[in-house]
Amino acid sequence: MILEFFSTRKVTEFAKSLAQDVAKRYPPAIANNPAQMVSHKRLSGILEEAFTRAAEFNRENQLGWYKKAKLGNEFKWELKEMGYDEKFVDVATEGLIVYVTRRAPPKA
Repeated sequence: MILEFFSTRKVTEFAKSLAQDVAKRYPPAIANNPAQMVSHKRLSGILEEAFTRAAEFNRENQLGWYKKAKLGNEFKWELKEMGYDEKFVDVATEGLIVYVTRRAPPKA
């Protein structure tokens, strides 16, 4: 039980699957090619959907500060390995961290 508390395997797997989902809908070849611009609205929708999934994962697993940081880092590294440019990786990672660390609104 205590070892599961410190295990980050589940977080790592989720971060990688989240990055892969983003890549399916917004591949690095399109992201890094100025001639194939995607609308900001579409890109925002893709990222927001991924971030919402991450916030739900956070609620279900009650991630502490260490696992939230691990989630952000794994997501960032996976996007870099896929070949996204530095600017996109930074913006996407920052958005992920904001969504995951944001407090959930109180239920009515």
